[in-house]
Amino acid sequence: MENNIYKQLGARPVINARGTYSSLGGSVLSPRVWAAMSEANHQFASMSELLDSSGAVISKLLGAEAARVTPGASGAIVQGIAACIARGDGAALERLPDTTGLPNEVLIQRRHRYRYDSVVRLPGARLVEVGTQRGTTIEDLASAISSRTAAIFFPAHMDRAEGTLPMDRVISFAHERNVPVFVDAAYLVYPIDRMKHLAQSAADLVCFSAKYMGGPNSGGLICGRRVWIDAVARTDFVAFETGKHRVLGRPFKLDRHTVVGVAAALEEWLETNHKVRLEACERRARRVLEYLTDVSAAAPTLMCFTMDETLEPEPVNCLHIKLDPRVARPASEVEAVLRTGDPSVVLHLRGDSLIVDTEMVSDDEVAALGTRLRSELTRVDS
Repeated sequence: MENNIYKQLGARPVINARGTYSSLGGSVLSPRVWAAMSEANHQFASMSELLDSSGAVISKLLGAEAARVTPGASGAIVQGIAACIARGDGAALERLPDTTGLPNEVLIQRRHRYRYDSVVRLPGARLVEVGTQRGTTIEDLASAISSRTAAIFFPAHMDRAEGTLPMDRVISFAHERNVPVFVDAAYLVYPIDRMKHLAQSAADLVCFSAKYMGGPNSGGLICGRRVWIDAVARTDFVAFETGKHRVLGRPFKLDRHTVVGVAAALEEWLETNHKVRLEACERRARRVLEYLTDVSAAAPTLMCFTMDETLEPEPVNCLHIKLDPRVARPASEVEAVLRTGDPSVVLHLRGDSLIVDTEMVSDDEVAALGTRLRSELTRVDS
């Protein structure tokens, strides 16, 4: 541990029992992805050519009309919405986030508001809520569309939420009025059929985050109709460096390793035997459970912690540990002690429960994780 690179830089290493989160560095790169990125380190490439050619590979893998690597899903949203505002006008792109005289309203259903929709505003867009908290009707959407409308923003993970218009209906209605639809599908990379369905949908632009498929934390991709992917390309850092206009995408720079890593991760993700992957998560969860079976202050249950951050029965990838308030310290206190230790153990805190997600826990970390949990929960016992 003394030679740990994080220790050398003055940071504590973390046992990640929380899952795939940007604040923890994303995911674990596989040997195959790491090798591809390392190979890219030894040879230069034209970034313009690399982005175009990798996009062609990605679109073929997903069955989309066109695609492009982006600096994460949030970067894809910024560049995609900028493209929707400017509509290919280089001078307009150069002015952003000043949207004076440009269509700058991005519509979102009221019940679709969520944490990351604020990113839409970065290129100068104004989010306009459609409908009420009770729901959105097609009449609400019709009355909201005007000459000021740049796009409709649709979070795919909230499709068919109660009271909302479904994605396919929104897309068809928008296209009748020549309004593009941007779909945020950041973490919807599994099941594979769902990912491909979204990529192949009639949406104009769809984005995914690479970290959820084993790619770089700073990587993502956007796919959709070619005319819109071409418009996105005109917003990015390559266009700034090589084009006529100083467009807003200069800060959203990509290195060649990230581009290669995103393409390699996607290819591997689509080839992965996910049954085996999920069985490994369950096996690690069961191994951690063995450390806790006789801890009377805790009631651990094998469950699935979903990407929506809800608990389901399966496929098993976590332990839901409910603490007995009659004999246990508060779960918040146990979580804080684990998190502030060295190494830090991070997990989810939900009321009087702890959630230990094993997706990002390595086989080598299971014993340390189980031991730390047992130690703290046994202290609760005493």
